[in-house]
Amino acid sequence: MFAVHLLAFHFTKLKEDQIKKVDRYLYHMRLSDDILLDVMSRFQAEMVKGLGRDTNPTATVKMLPSFVRSLPDGSEKGDFLAVDVGGSLFRAHQVKVFDGGKQSSQPDNKFYPTPKEVIQGNGAELFDYIADCLVDFMETKNLKHKKLPLGFTFSFPCKQTKLEEGVLLAWTKHFKVRGVQDTDVVSSLRKALQKHKDIDVDVFALVNDTVGTMMTCGYDDQHCEVGLIIGTGTNACYMEEMRHIDLVEGDEGRMCINTEWGAFGDDGALDDLRTEFDRELDLGSLNPGKQLFEKMISSLYLGELVRLILLKMTKEGLLFNGKVSTALLTKGKIEMKHVSAMEKYKEGLNNTKEILTELNLFPSEEDCIAVQHVCTIVSFRSANLCAAALAAILTRLRENKKLLRMRTTVGIDGGLYKTHPQYAKRLHKVVRRLVPNCDVRFLLSVNGSGKGAALVTAVAYRLAAQRKQIDAALAPFLMSLETLKEVKNKMRTELEYGLKRETQASATVKMLPTYVCGTPDGTEKGKFLALDLGGTNFRVLLVKIRSGRRRSVQMYNKIFAIPLEIMQGTGEELFDHIVQCIADFLEYMGIKGARLPLGFTFSFPCRQASIDKGTLVGWTKGFKATDCEGEDVVDMLREAIRRRNEFDLDIVAVVNDTVGTMMTCGYEDPNCEIGLIAGTGSNVCYMEDMKNIDIVEGNEGKMCINTEWGAFGDNGCIDNIRTKYDKEVDEGSLNPGKQRYEKMTSGMYLGEIVRQILIDLTKQGLLFRGQISESLRKRGIFETKFLSQIESDRLALLQVRRILQQLGLDSTCEDSIIVKEVCGAVSKRAAQLCGAGLAAIVEKKRENRGVERLQITVGVDGTLYKLHPHFSRVLQETVKELAPQCDVTFMLSEDGSGKGAALITAVAKRLHNVGQK
Repeated sequence: MFAVHLLAFHFTKLKEDQIKKVDRYLYHMRLSDDILLDVMSRFQAEMVKGLGRDTNPTATVKMLPSFVRSLPDGSEKGDFLAVDVGGSLFRAHQVKVFDGGKQSSQPDNKFYPTPKEVIQGNGAELFDYIADCLVDFMETKNLKHKKLPLGFTFSFPCKQTKLEEGVLLAWTKHFKVRGVQDTDVVSSLRKALQKHKDIDVDVFALVNDTVGTMMTCGYDDQHCEVGLIIGTGTNACYMEEMRHIDLVEGDEGRMCINTEWGAFGDDGALDDLRTEFDRELDLGSLNPGKQLFEKMISSLYLGELVRLILLKMTKEGLLFNGKVSTALLTKGKIEMKHVSAMEKYKEGLNNTKEILTELNLFPSEEDCIAVQHVCTIVSFRSANLCAAALAAILTRLRENKKLLRMRTTVGIDGGLYKTHPQYAKRLHKVVRRLVPNCDVRFLLSVNGSGKGAALVTAVAYRLAAQRKQIDAALAPFLMSLETLKEVKNKMRTELEYGLKRETQASATVKMLPTYVCGTPDGTEKGKFLALDLGGTNFRVLLVKIRSGRRRSVQMYNKIFAIPLEIMQGTGEELFDHIVQCIADFLEYMGIKGARLPLGFTFSFPCRQASIDKGTLVGWTKGFKATDCEGEDVVDMLREAIRRRNEFDLDIVAVVNDTVGTMMTCGYEDPNCEIGLIAGTGSNVCYMEDMKNIDIVEGNEGKMCINTEWGAFGDNGCIDNIRTKYDKEVDEGSLNPGKQRYEKMTSGMYLGEIVRQILIDLTKQGLLFRGQISESLRKRGIFETKFLSQIESDRLALLQVRRILQQLGLDSTCEDSIIVKEVCGAVSKRAAQLCGAGLAAIVEKKRENRGVERLQITVGVDGTLYKLHPHFSRVLQETVKELAPQCDVTFMLSEDGSGKGAALITAVAKRLHNVGQK
C-alpha cells in the first residue's frame, strides 16, 4: 500500500515538475485577465475603425456589411438549395423550411472532396467544379426539374454591396485560387451554372459561413444575434445598428456585420503578444503577414504551432533526450486532431505516447506529460484570445442597446469548438468572466453554413414578399405631382363656390366672413380678456397691449381642462363650465369688478353676421355638445354669464383661432395676410378683397375669410385619393362624412389612420408576429404626438421600440422600421395635401393683386406644424412646387388664439372708435 502511495506521489511530483518546466518555457503564451481585457479594448477600437467610412480603408478588421438585415421569424417557408465552400469539404444541401410556428427546417446534404488542384488552381476550374457538384446533388435528389433559389456559403472575406453580390478581398485558410481575387464570386458561379442547360437555379444570396451559423441558431433561438466560427478558420459576425455603419446608406434597422476578425493584428496591434513560434509559423504559411489573429486561434494552425514548440524544446535538450526525428522536422505532421487527442481527460497521456511514437520520438513518461501541457497552453491561449474578441462584440451589442445587463445567444460552429475536449468549456468560462453583465447562451449550430445560407435566402424571400405587401398598403398615400396639382385646382374651385352667393349654400368650403376688416397698425392699446376654446383645454387670458415706441404685448393666462362628459354633454353645461373657469381666473387675477373688452376664440365653424355674432355651423374635433348647432355662441356665453350673475364682460369679437394666428403674425409683419392652423384641426383664413365676397354687402377694402377648409371633399370631390383607412377613420368618428380633408391632414386623426394601417398589416402577418394586441384595438391609442416622436431623426429604433412598448405593442426591430415607415407615409401625405390647399390660396392672392410675382407671409400655428420633425418642411416644399410664382414666408405664430383674440378685439375697438368719430 505504501508503495502505491509512493508511486502516486512520484507521478504527481513528476507531473508538477514537467508542467512548471513548460510553463516557464511558454510563459508568453499564458494570458492573464488583465491582458485579455486589454485585447478586448484593442478589438473594440478596431471594430470602430472598420465601421467608419474614413477609417475603414486602413482598418485590418474590415467589418464587412453582409446585407442580411433580418433574423428568421419563423414564418419562412419553401424549398431552397445551398452550396458551402470554404471548409475541408464542399457540401451541397437541400433545405425544406416549414412555417406555421413549427420552426423546423429539414436539411439534406452531400459532401464532396476538395482536390488540391481545384483549391489551388484557377477560378474557372473552381466554379465549374462547384457547379458540377451541385448538378450531381440535384440529380441524386431528383431536383433537376425544379426551379430553386440557391444560397451560396462562401467562407472568405468578400465586399458586398447587396445580398447577391460579393467581391473576394483575399483568400484565407488553405485556399489560393488564381484569378478570383477582386472579382464577384456570385457572377462567376452563375456563369458556371449557366453551362448546365438542364437546371434552373439562381443564386439569391451570398453568405459567409459565420452569418449562416448565426441565422441557423437564430431560427431556433430569437435571442441569437452573434455568430462564431472556431474551426479551420475563425471569424465572428453580429447584428449592428445601421446608424453606426458608415459604409451603407440609411440609418434604420440593423444589419449583420461580418467582422473578418482573423486579420486582427495584421497592422502590428498584437505584436507584443505574438511569440517566436507565431512568427515562424506565419513565415511558412501561404499568406505571410496576413490573418495573424486566425493563426493564433484556428485549428488549421494550432497543430503546427505545437510542432514548432516541440521541435525547439527538443533541440534545446528539454524533450526526447534532444533527439529530433525526421517526422518532427516535417511541416504539418502534427494536426489539430492530434492536439485534441493528446488533451483528452483520461486517455490523453496514452494518446500522447502513441502519437509521439508514430513520429519516431520514443517519449519517456516525463516527455508525454510535458507535450500534453504544451498542447493545453496552445489551445487554452486560442480559447482566451477568442473569448476576448467575443467579449468586445458582446459589450458593443449591450452598449448599442443601452442596457446595464443583456441576455443574448451566440450561435457557434467549427471543428475546433466541437471536437476539442476542453475548448468549449474554457471559452464559455473566460467569456463570462470578461463580461459579467452579459448572460450568454452558447448554441451549437447544426449544419450552419448550409442550412444558414438557405435560411438567409428564405428570409430574403420573405422580406421581398412582405415589401410588396407593405408597398401595396402604402401606395395610395404616395402623392404624385399631378395628383397634388389636381387637389390644388379642386380646392380653388371650392373656394370660389364658397364666395359666390348662388353656390355658397351648397359649397363644402364655406368661406365664412369674419367681419375682421383690418390688421394691427401698432396704435392698439389697453387691457383685454381673451377666451380660447378649440380643443380639450380651455384658456382664459388677460392681455395688456402697449402702443408707441415701447410697443409690447404682455399676457397672463390659466389653462382649464374640459372633461369629455362636458364636451359631449349639453350646450348649457358646456357654457356654464366656461363661465366657471372665467370666474376662477378673474378671482385669481383680482379683476372681478372690471368690465373688460373680451375676444372669444371659438375654433369651430361659425357663420358670422357681424364681428360679435357667430352661429355655430357644426361641431368638429370631438365636441358634440347638444343644443348648440345653429345657435349664436356669443349669446350662449352672455346667457351663461347672466345665469352666474357674478360679473359682466364686454364681448367685442368672436374669433376663429386661424384668424387670431394671422393677426398675431400681422402685428409683427404687415405682409402677413394668411393664417394657417395645422394642429388638432386644420384650417386657413386670408384677407379677401370685398369685391369678391358676394355674401357680404360692399366692395371697398378687404375682409378676413375663414375658409373652414376642413370640409373640403365632403361633396366627394377628393374621393379618388381617400384610402380604405381614411374611410374607416371617418366611419368611426363622431361626425361621419364631415370634415374629410381635415381627417386626412390634422393631428386629431393622423394617429388613428396609422392605427388602422397597423391593424391591416398585422392581419396580413407583416407586423407584431400577426398578433393584434388589445391596446392596438383601442381607438385613439395611437396619438399624433407618437408620430412626431417616432419620425424624429434623432430617435434610434431602440427608442421607437420603447414608445411602441408604452403602447402595449411588443415590437421587433423590423416591426419598428415598418411602423416608422407607416407614420412617415401618413404624415407626408398630410403635409402635401395641406401644401396643395395652401398653394390654391396664395395663387388666388397673387391673382387678386394682379402681380407677376407675389411676396406674402403666412402666419402658422398648431402642434403638428411646430412639433412634427418633417411636416413643416414637406408643406413648404409642396407650396413652392405648386405655386412657383409666389415667394411665401412662413412665420410661427406665438399664441394666435390668445394674443390674436386680444389683438382682434383691440383692432375692432380702434375701428369702432374711428367710426364713432
